[in-house]
Amino acid sequence: MGRGKIEIKRIENTTNRQVTFCKRRNGLLKKAYELSVLCDAEVALIVFSNRGRLYEYANN
Repeated sequence: MGRGKIEIKRIENTTNRQVTFCKRRNGLLKKAYELSVLCDAEVALIVFSNRGRLYEYANN
């Protein structure tokens, strides 16, 4: 049995939104790394938070 689908919409509570961003950002960076290793691909990822912080990943 899998998880139920959630509705994708903006999280109104700023604290919850920031926590979700941190968790999903880490997951996204991990997926980018895995893609670069598994497929021997060049991957670049740039993410800006709502606070203006820059998060980046490049496999080169």
